[in-house]
Amino acid sequence: MPCRTEGSWNASRRTMLQAAAGGLLGWGLLGPRCQAGSPGQNAAQAGTAPDPAGAEPRVAVAPAQPQPQRAGRAGGKAAVPARMIASANGLKALQKAFPALAAGKDPLDACLDAVVEVENDPDDYTVGYGGLPNEDGVVQLDAAVMHGPTHQAGAVAALERIRNPCLVAKLVMQRTDHVLLVGQGALEFAKAHGFKEENLLTEKARKIWLYWKENLSDQDDWLAPPPEEVDPEVWDYFGRPTGTVHVSAINSAGDLSCVTSTSGLAFKVPGRVGDSPIVGAGLYVDNDLGSCGSTGRGEANLQNLCSFAAVELLRGGCSPKEAVLEVLRRVHRKTPKRLRDEQGRPKFQLKFYLLAKDGRYAGGAMWGPSRFAVVDAQGARLEACAYLFKKPPQNGKRK
Repeated sequence: MPCRTEGSWNASRRTMLQAAAGGLLGWGLLGPRCQAGSPGQNAAQAGTAPDPAGAEPRVAVAPAQPQPQRAGRAGGKAAVPARMIASANGLKALQKAFPALAAGKDPLDACLDAVVEVENDPDDYTVGYGGLPNEDGVVQLDAAVMHGPTHQAGAVAALERIRNPCLVAKLVMQRTDHVLLVGQGALEFAKAHGFKEENLLTEKARKIWLYWKENLSDQDDWLAPPPEEVDPEVWDYFGRPTGTVHVSAINSAGDLSCVTSTSGLAFKVPGRVGDSPIVGAGLYVDNDLGSCGSTGRGEANLQNLCSFAAVELLRGGCSPKEAVLEVLRRVHRKTPKRLRDEQGRPKFQLKFYLLAKDGRYAGGAMWGPSRFAVVDAQGARLEACAYLFKKPPQNGKRK
């Protein structure tokens, strides 16, 4: 079945209705063909600005390893290679988690093994322990899990003082009749199940937050130290990250699952919840189709439910690469003017990681070059994401 997306639907509708009046349209037929183009064609178009009024952007695709072919049949059942994909910050965690998946561990538990590794890493300031706090200096965490074989999900948001929100999210799925718990209710639920409270704000994260606060305004009474007194760790960081960790997995039986965890946008308004704990946005799995998750600007994803959309595009015949590029185009078309640059391009990063039922996979980014993590029988590695726009040179400036 050809891949259909949004753009050329109006042109094709008359022909289809004339040929099949009264026929029902499936999810996969809601729109135009995917127009990702070949890697060679797209790479030649890198950095070309789209029409700010909403014309389709030209697509640039960074080099990537060849995608595996569709799995063959063995005894009437598809032979699927065990595989995990993740945001780039999950590479080392994938290496540790994959052997258990290959040995038959449930794909959700394998994803959790990987995400817990990242949540426990104090040097990752976008997830778990060591994550950057909200504007009040308080670390608030979001996470969600989704289990393909049962199509069940659980999530927590604005959870404080619990290091591993992904494990609490799994218990929400298993031990409640709900999908999402937030704030104080999520904390009390975690404590009821034996999770211990602890201070999640590391010294490094505190210094970064304090420097941000001291430089926030010249209309308050906070004074920043002179540059020569600023801790080098703060200089190495400075920016406002929207990082997260996402992991999707498929086992040899073809069962899928996924997990997303984050400390959210650095210095956010207290109580802000992004896309990570929202099923259909921060992650989504349909065990008949595939699994997807995201990192980057959560608000843009929430307004388009991109993980759900990407998985549904697989139903319509899109390849994983075509699907992630299509959802990025949709986000681009819907981006408000205040979030566009002078060429009409989104001024934020957004990435998707899509793993199909047959083992094919892709990463996609609004801005590239960018990479994502993969592990399978060939080992753990970083591969190139497809992307819409090429990042401008940094000119040696700090990020």
